[in-house]
Amino acid sequence: MICTVALLQETLSGVVIFSSKEAIQHQGITLAMDGVVSLQLSAKSVGVFEAFYNSVKPIQLISNSIEVTKAGKLPSGRTEIPFEFPLKVKGSKVMYETYHGVFVNIQYTLRCDVRRPLLAKDLTKSCEFIVHSLPQKGRLTPSPVDFNITPDSLQNVKERSTLPRFAIRGRLDSTNCVITQPLTGELVVENSDIPIKSIELQLVRVETCGCAEGYARDATEIQNIQIADGNICRSLSIPIYMVFPRLFTCPTLETTNFKVEFEVNIVVILQDDHLITENFPLKIYRF
Repeated sequence: MICTVALLQETLSGVVIFSSKEAIQHQGITLAMDGVVSLQLSAKSVGVFEAFYNSVKPIQLISNSIEVTKAGKLPSGRTEIPFEFPLKVKGSKVMYETYHGVFVNIQYTLRCDVRRPLLAKDLTKSCEFIVHSLPQKGRLTPSPVDFNITPDSLQNVKERSTLPRFAIRGRLDSTNCVITQPLTGELVVENSDIPIKSIELQLVRVETCGCAEGYARDATEIQNIQIADGNICRSLSIPIYMVFPRLFTCPTLETTNFKVEFEVNIVVILQDDHLITENFPLKIYRF
């Protein structure tokens, strides 16, 4: 089965391909489309929200089926049957963009069923198709962020007096991001008493699942990119450049039962294994 990437309010189109050495009798061929949001809790939250599994079941976004062909016979060799499926939801339901997360998963599948005569086994084949949300109109307003990382600017530090002296400055060109364009900026190490081992850029997903009892919020890493290796030259501009990975990111999403948000961490690792982290929340859009 071959199908295309589809935009919301468009038509999902493709081809069902059958290959057989001999003719096949069938009682009809159908296609079924399903879109589901699957939610689950992390191990640390299972005991906290015992009612979660009863109150939050998989959320059905879309469910449709069509008959491709009535009962008959498929000839030997290769047979191609084209199809079209309108992406229309019923009532007030909303289709979200495809997203593969850890605790939130938004997935759309297409299943083809070939019903066979009494003693023959039915044939079933499924495949995932990707849904992109409609691009927003207008232009995105950039939101540049300048940052300075020093011992005094760090939070969650128990003994600030034991920290080495360092000064790092930089800029993110925008924390309002277009999903099809890279996150860019620059970073400059002004000084550091202890040599630097590595500088990394970490993209993080923040998934929130909830019910009447409360919400469970979990942050997990999507990808980690090293932008500098070793004790780099001081006052040298280091470019920041990160592409948002397909499927593992989506436009920032907030609903009644779940939220999908994103953050980026700039992580500086010193030779003595001190870890310096600066966090920046991101808003991702599709334009």
